[in-house]
Amino acid sequence: MWLNILMIVAGVALVLWGADRLTDGAVALAERMNIPQIVIGLTIVALGTSAPEFCVSIVSALKGTADLAVGNVVGSNIFNTMLIVGVTAMVAPMTILPSTVKKDIPIALLASVVLTVMVMMDDYLSRLDAALLFIGMIVFMWFTLRNAKGDMEQEQVASRGYSVPKSLLLLVLGLGCLVLGSNIFVDGATNVAQMLGVSEAVIGLTIVAGGTSLPELATSVVAARKGNSGIAIGNVLGSNVLNILLILGGAGLISHMHVQGITIVDFAVMTLSMLLLWLFSYTKLTIARWEGAVLTTLFLGYMTWLVVGVI
Repeated sequence: MWLNILMIVAGVALVLWGADRLTDGAVALAERMNIPQIVIGLTIVALGTSAPEFCVSIVSALKGTADLAVGNVVGSNIFNTMLIVGVTAMVAPMTILPSTVKKDIPIALLASVVLTVMVMMDDYLSRLDAALLFIGMIVFMWFTLRNAKGDMEQEQVASRGYSVPKSLLLLVLGLGCLVLGSNIFVDGATNVAQMLGVSEAVIGLTIVAGGTSLPELATSVVAARKGNSGIAIGNVLGSNVLNILLILGGAGLISHMHVQGITIVDFAVMTLSMLLLWLFSYTKLTIARWEGAVLTTLFLGYMTWLVVGVI
């Protein structure tokens, strides 16, 4: 028991340290390459912090466990939009760029709607569906990079003064610590839960889902505390889009997936949470502390509903 508790503490510490390095490296790289923080958050940081979800979903597709692959993405996106944005905003109100409200959030919302329609039509995510999602990921990346210059003009960045090699080193080091730390946390927390007699279903819905989203949580909170809202919100939005378009697109190309355990309620919560985030961002271009509290409370309510349903 004590060894597992030590693993939990070590995992959290490693994730937080990695998030700090990752944020510094990402901001410095954005400066050196004259790229806005939001773009770095939507692409490089989002890809790195989505690594746990990518591993889980690809392995699940190879094993033929579609519910785990799709459930991991849907659950992680809900976690990202409601809890991560909620907690981050409560730590430090998040400033949202006008371009994020006009382009980035609508794209994330559209990806949620498309996935919902694809799965709810026939309970399948076919290879054709997956191919369309993957093509959408390529279009999303092109669109994000194409509009980078306009975003840069809206953003005020505090100089870090790091060279490109040092920035990249911090990025890689931070991402490595995030992935390693989250894995250690999940292993330790799962072992403790099993010792306490908690069911596998509850462990999967809470510890595993939270553990794979731990990198996004740590990165966004650390970035917000340092005043880098572009990295914080870009990380969440980019992770949500890439979870659907890249991860499920790639997993679906490996094997078509018959989805049974994910309900319309889960898809609805994922989509409506993104719609609520869009509404909060639209008002005053800021997600205030009270709005963060609302998102967090709704997430806790959803989790309570899930847990009660499996007990």
